[in-house]
Amino acid sequence: MSRRKINRSNISMTSGMHQVPGRRFFLRAGLLGFSSLSLPNLYQLRASTGKSERGDKAIIMVWLRGGASHLETFDTKPLAPSSYRGPFRPIDTNVPGIQVGELLPKLSQMADKYTILRSMVHTGGGHPSGSLQLLGGDPDRQDKLKPAYPDWMSVVNYLHRSSAGKLPNYIAINAVDRYDSFQIAGPAYLGPSYEPFVVKGDLNNPQFQVPNIGLASKEYESRFVDRIKLKSRLDNISRDVDQSGTMEALDKFESQAVDLLTSPDARQAFDLKKEDDSVRDRYGRNQWGQQCLMARRLVEAGVEVVATEFDGPLCGRVQNWDDHAVNHNVFDANQFRLPVFDQAISALIEDIYARGLDKRVMVVVTGEFGRTPKISYVASSGKGKASAPKGTVQPGRDHWPRANSMIFAGGGIETGQIIGGTDARGEDVIERRFSPGDFLATIYNHLGIDYENVAIKDFRGRPNLILNEGAPIRELASKG
Repeated sequence: MSRRKINRSNISMTSGMHQVPGRRFFLRAGLLGFSSLSLPNLYQLRASTGKSERGDKAIIMVWLRGGASHLETFDTKPLAPSSYRGPFRPIDTNVPGIQVGELLPKLSQMADKYTILRSMVHTGGGHPSGSLQLLGGDPDRQDKLKPAYPDWMSVVNYLHRSSAGKLPNYIAINAVDRYDSFQIAGPAYLGPSYEPFVVKGDLNNPQFQVPNIGLASKEYESRFVDRIKLKSRLDNISRDVDQSGTMEALDKFESQAVDLLTSPDARQAFDLKKEDDSVRDRYGRNQWGQQCLMARRLVEAGVEVVATEFDGPLCGRVQNWDDHAVNHNVFDANQFRLPVFDQAISALIEDIYARGLDKRVMVVVTGEFGRTPKISYVASSGKGKASAPKGTVQPGRDHWPRANSMIFAGGGIETGQIIGGTDARGEDVIERRFSPGDFLATIYNHLGIDYENVAIKDFRGRPNLILNEGAPIRELASKG
């Protein structure tokens, strides 16, 4: 990627990490429940001047860790040679001229509510480099153990967190964070205080609860409020001698933390039991379905960025979309997982429109790259879901950054269309090639962020534009 020239007269400069003052930390001990969260400290670290105010837009990103096959989903090639095409046929959608894979029947009946982009290209052939390029705009082809550039979710959190409401601005439901020993996303030089509020575990489990949201009982809440009052009195004693404004800032962040622990709105946003059984059934009584349902609830409650990763047992034996033949039979794997994917994503998109969120909330579904159009055959490394016994030769598809399909819904965009195209085998883009920079510019544009001029200081104090190249994809800009 080329670096965009910095126009210093236009740049909106934001400062780097802010350090929490060393004094007065003992006051946190008076806040029952904060010792594990460090929320006041966390919120204070996130404060800075010169940041842009957030608007009312939001994004839900569904990340397919490992990279989904475009040929079995949104870019089928039924006329390709047998060494390329799989056993599944394309099916018509409710939009004339658009077809998707036969394992996506629910999505096929609502193609008028999303747009397919078939021409995303980058140079990151490994899972880490592919993820870092797409999520953070890192131009490096080589895999890294951790990001050099912050991902777009962390950047948005950095720019908008101080103007957010009672709920965290960036929430990760099964976080997009690692691939084996590699960190594939994160705040990099922004610092760990801009990481997401993370929701872990199986949301479909009846016993599931989000930790550190709400208080366990009325008695517990009463004791908590008493301690808040005590702390307030202690603060008032020394407020007059605080000439730096630190106390006022700390009060603000502690207030945000208290809101998260005591707000009925926060508790309700995370509580899937508030949904009718029929709605939970429609999303799917499984981890992916309930992740999508919680994502919808959170953006509806005012959260700006929700990222959720589809991986785990629902993917097959190796618990991701990395369908090398050594891992999975690529066709068995997709037959196993795509019905669950189809149900969850179609329900999410349906709800975004049915609940009047479609102008405000953009849904993005993607992984780091596509899969090799030519089928490979290798011996399985082990038996399990979607994988034959060890030593059995089975079909697979490998990494393919030269063509990746994504879907976009909501966001006020024009839907029911296809953007870009690949050749007859699905190998290379032949129509409207897009880069990670274009993807990121589209995201920032939706959220009202001036990606051309906003820069953030790195560890060395040097200004880095949040995006070095790229422009919004015109069909994915709001029409309303």
